[in-house]
Amino acid sequence: MPEVKLHDGSTIEIEVHGAGPTVLLPVNPRPAEGPKADEMRKWGMDPALGRSLIEGLGDAFQVAAFDYEGHLMATPKADTLTPDAIAADLLAVADAVGADRFAYYGYSWLALSGLQLAIRTDRLSALVMGGFPPLSGPYDGMLKVTAATHELAAAAAHAPQDRQEPVEQPGDGQTAGEYDWDTAEVTISEPQARQFVTLYEALRGFDDRAAQPLIGCPRLCFVGSADEISYGERWGDVHVSLAGPIINRRAELEALGWDVHVLDGLDHTQAMQPAHVLPVLRPWLLARIGR
Repeated sequence: MPEVKLHDGSTIEIEVHGAGPTVLLPVNPRPAEGPKADEMRKWGMDPALGRSLIEGLGDAFQVAAFDYEGHLMATPKADTLTPDAIAADLLAVADAVGADRFAYYGYSWLALSGLQLAIRTDRLSALVMGGFPPLSGPYDGMLKVTAATHELAAAAAHAPQDRQEPVEQPGDGQTAGEYDWDTAEVTISEPQARQFVTLYEALRGFDDRAAQPLIGCPRLCFVGSADEISYGERWGDVHVSLAGPIINRRAELEALGWDVHVLDGLDHTQAMQPAHVLPVLRPWLLARIGR
């Protein structure tokens, strides 16, 4: 199992499956078990999400899977999680598996990470963004949400032990659109929260329209038509529209070279499940980079 050193000197393991053109998947290749798996099923999530994606692609591609988000939660990059650092990490993963050219699929903030990668390298053979719009991305809204999350996490860290409350992590949008953010608890540490503030601070003022000519590979974006997330009062009453920019600017996206898929009726959590992703992702990759 290859292991790669990331920008801060920490290391992450990579699972490599199959043969063929390389596809980088920043997913947990190991299925969740026990109470965690039960909780995921309650929210309509596949406890073996990463494994299911690997198995759905591994017969036609060399899949390099690595739990980047899990690594960040275990080893936070509180002051260094910038777009440049993320792109360097992803390129280091590609180097570790010997892929000079590779496709990348990411969902939610990992999709915006793919966009940042694409404008920094010519090594991408294909880019797939799920659950985050390539145009009119909600960068300002996510900065407000992650900043509020950081404030809550910092307050919880300084509270007396018998009064500490867990803090939810909204930054990755891994919850259903109807989730009640007014009663949500905060379950993440101050450094874990701060790294996402660092990311969105670095993206303040990012012009995703001006970035489009820098993308030199085939590109696909998809989103659930109900992917609209309203965060509660403690998060600044922010509404993050992920579906709207793709649906409303579909013609412009297609004119810029994007293939666009809208998954009817699905919210953020539903649209990331392998049962919905693979019927879109697999045939598109086969058509664009399949042997």
